[in-house]
Amino acid sequence: MTTFEPVTLSTTRLILRPLRHEDAQELFAIWSDPEAMRYFPFRAMTSLDQATDRVSRKLKTSADGEDFICVVELRTTREVLGDCALFNANEQCRRAEIGFSLKRKHWGNGFMREAASALIEHGFGTLNFHRIEADIDPRNSASARLLERLGFIREGLLRDRWIVGDEVSDSALYGLLERDRVANTDTNWR
Repeated sequence: MTTFEPVTLSTTRLILRPLRHEDAQELFAIWSDPEAMRYFPFRAMTSLDQATDRVSRKLKTSADGEDFICVVELRTTREVLGDCALFNANEQCRRAEIGFSLKRKHWGNGFMREAASALIEHGFGTLNFHRIEADIDPRNSASARLLERLGFIREGLLRDRWIVGDEVSDSALYGLLERDRVANTDTNWR
C-alpha cells in the first residue's frame, strides 16, 4: 500500500495543506449545500456534527498514510475554498483515485483546476504514480469538463453503481496515465 506523507503544495493562487480538525466548519459549508453535493455518493449534511465526524475519519486515514487529503486555501486571504484528495492507492499498480469539492461561490474561477493540477503533478512526480483515476456521476458535466481539461479520458460507465437516498445513479470512470500527461503539450491543463 502506498503510504502518503502529509505535505503542503503551492500554486500561483492556492495553498494545498493537510486537513485539520478546525476545517470541519468550512467544509460543512460545502457538504451541507444540496447543489454542491448533488453528485456525491452521500446526501448533503444537516449538522456540523456530521462534518466533524467526517473530518475525524479523514484525519485518521491521512494519519495512517492511506489518503492524501488537502484543504484548498486562497493564498492571499487563507480562505478555505474546498478540498481535494488522492485515495484508494494501489502500490503495486502505482495508481490512486482523485476527488475534490469546492464551495459553490468559487465555481467557475479555475481554482479546482489549479488545485487538481498540483495534486496530479505531486502524484506523478513525487509519488511516481502510473495512473490516476476518477469516478464521477456522468450527469456532473462540470466535473467531467474539469477532468477532460486535465487530460483525463472517459474510459467507461458502470450502470446503477450508487444509491443515495432513493436515487440510483451511474458512474463514469476517467483515467489519466503518466505518459499521457507527459505527452500533453497543452500548458492550459496546468
